Amino acid sequence: MNRYLRSALLGLMWAAVAAYVIWAGASARRVRMAKRVGGLEIEVVDSSSQGHLVSAAMVRGWISQSGIETIGTAVDAVDLTGIERLIARNGFVDEVAAYVSYDGVLHVAISQRKPLLRLLTDGLNAYVTPEGYVFAAPRASSLYVPVVTGSYRPPFPASYAGSVREHVDRRSQEIENRIAKLEREKYPLYRRELENDRNVSALRRMRIKRQWWRLEGSREFDERVDALREKKAALRRTYRYRARVIREEIERIDGRQEAERAKQKKLEKSYEDFMKLLTFVESVENDDFWRSEVVQIAAHTTPSGALEVELTPRSGRFTILFGRLEEVERKFGKLERFYRRGLPSIGWNEYRTIDIRYNDQVVCKK
Repeated sequence: MNRYLRSALLGLMWAAVAAYVIWAGASARRVRMAKRVGGLEIEVVDSSSQGHLVSAAMVRGWISQSGIETIGTAVDAVDLTGIERLIARNGFVDEVAAYVSYDGVLHVAISQRKPLLRLLTDGLNAYVTPEGYVFAAPRASSLYVPVVTGSYRPPFPASYAGSVREHVDRRSQEIENRIAKLEREKYPLYRRELENDRNVSALRRMRIKRQWWRLEGSREFDERVDALREKKAALRRTYRYRARVIREEIERIDGRQEAERAKQKKLEKSYEDFMKLLTFVESVENDDFWRSEVVQIAAHTTPSGALEVELTPRSGRFTILFGRLEEVERKFGKLERFYRRGLPSIGWNEYRTIDIRYNDQVVCKK
């Protein structure tokens, strides 16, 4: 009996605890529903030591212009997801979190992206992160990052914002889809080609036998043979013409497919050059001497589609023709030796260009 009594008391106790938890939760929810947002605090976590891309004033302006109600709104009615989406659609925002604390204050925590360089090339004005994420430079923004100028054409349009790799993958998939569509256009031609081959085979098998049962004479038989020869010659010309037309159409589609594959190859090569440019800028930034010496980087796309770079140094009045972004360490090592041994004795303002594109040579022009 005592055992049953203890079990009953234990069950009553847990039921009381559960009832209290439910009551406390409902009470807290009623209090929270009755509470209004009394303030707005915006914290910008500066992930970039070079400057600010976003400020608390900018975020307040975005929220105000969006029409999302904040101050004076019931805590549970604040559109936190809408606020996060509103702020996150700006490419220079890396992460955003919005929440209302227990005291009724709406908090918005923002971290900005850390750009590696700024592209001012061929109508483009954008920042790029080391991972290859590009976003338009905000108005009145000026970060202390390397600036790449020149006629360089990157593998994305000027209006694009997002991961360059994702953009290239989408473009590449579009090209693959076009190639597959062109391949499907060949199917009816293949069927026509097969039917034409069958007709040619049937033509070769066409024979005439003398009809002995009709007592066919030699003259009548020869006439039928001549008629068959003429018929076969005409059909042969027709089938050859059809085969040529079909083959020309297939080759035309093949040419369009090859053109699409060339576009795809060029796109991938352009992306490789773009990532080489990021790696190059990163290597310059990681070297104390070259970070202070290189004032400007000019990138150009050659007629063949290759990327070449020119450097404007802080010392002297010359331009360094760096060329393609290959064997970067060897080129910088050669240039550093020339800095230490050649220029001090020759003079820093004697040359107009210093060309380090060639193996084991430094070509200077006045």
